[in-house]
Amino acid sequence: MKRFKFLAVIWKEEAGYVSYCPEIGVSSCGDTPEEALHNLKEAVELYLENAKELGMLEDVEKVAQTPEKFASSLEIELL
Repeated sequence: MKRFKFLAVIWKEEAGYVSYCPEIGVSSCGDTPEEALHNLKEAVELYLENAKELGMLEDVEKVAQTPEKFASSLEIELL
């Protein structure tokens, strides 16, 4: 069994919460941050299963196994 570690970004929108995994471009949503994260996990699992079936899992592994990952927020003001 292989273990993957990805970033999850969650933000509030009008109708609920959006969750996003930027490394592989997978997103989901939910009524709460916890539900959005749970749904994202399921979506990423399906993505990985498809990648495995298509013989693309090795490419995804390179991204997932990057030892250093950072998350930050930026505040930018446009004039």
